[in-house]
This record gives sequence, structure tokens and C-alpha cells, in this order.
Amino acid sequence: MDCPSESATTAEGRFRINANGKLLDVWLLVRCVSCARTSKLSVYERTPVGSFDPAELDGYHANDPELVASTLLDPLLARRNRFTLDWTEAWRLDAPSAGLGEKWPVQVEVVFEDPVPVRPERLIAQGLGLSRNEVRRRIKCDIPLRRTTSAGFTFTVMAGD
Repeated sequence: MDCPSESATTAEGRFRINANGKLLDVWLLVRCVSCARTSKLSVYERTPVGSFDPAELDGYHANDPELVASTLLDPLLARRNRFTLDWTEAWRLDAPSAGLGEKWPVQVEVVFEDPVPVRPERLIAQGLGLSRNEVRRRIKCDIPLRRTTSAGFTFTVMAGD
């Protein structure tokens, strides 16, 4: 019987490759957070060897960490294998507190160490201790604040009333 938990980790990030004639199956091995059982996420099934980019195929054989990360973050892989990534507490905004004599407006640059999807509005509200209404009123940004992003961005904090 399979574990009902939908939480998994890549552990050390290993691919498993199976050859059947000139066709390959590629799986990403993941470990259940709840029961520690290993499962396979299907990356490719019965795919002709000639259709693989040689560098990508080498990455599967070498268990390339960047390839593991990009594979795990692929939304099509998640949909096909019926899983979702849990990003709870996977991010924080390290922002200095504004001093009383600080000049307004203040420009803040957000840089992601990992491509964690987050709504800028939520990140800014929690990181600066503002309400979401206050974020909408005081924050000027070139990207939509309510749309999820995993790329760095810059925003400007305007003076409060």
C-alpha cells in the first residue's frame, strides 16, 4: 500500500535510467517525507535515444544537481506525476528595518537563491511587517504584485502617511 502523504524530497537527487533496445525510460527518485519510502517520478517513458540532447543525457547519467532541480520544478512533470511542491516557509525577505531618519522612498532589490515561487505582495507584506492593503498603497513595482514570480525584482517603498 502506498503512503497517502503527498510530501516528498529528492534526497540526494538521483535519476534512474532504463534502456529497452533503443528506447529509454528516465525517472527521478524521490523520498517520502512521512514514511521515508522511495518513489519514482516519470521524466521520460519509452523515448528514442536519438531524441535526447547528448548533454542532457550525460546530466541524467551524472545526476547533475541543476538538472535535478530544473526537472523537479517543471510544472508538466508535476502534472503528469500528480504532485505539488510545498513551498511553506521556503522563503523570507531579509530587509533592514527603516530608521527614523531614513529618507523616503527606499528602493529594495529582491534576489532569489533558489527559484521559489512566491507572490511579491505576500513576500513584501511579511518581510516588511505591512498589511497587504498597505503594500498595495505604498509599494511601487514594475512587476504585478499579485502574480507569482520566482525571478528577482526591485520595488520601491514610499513614505507612510
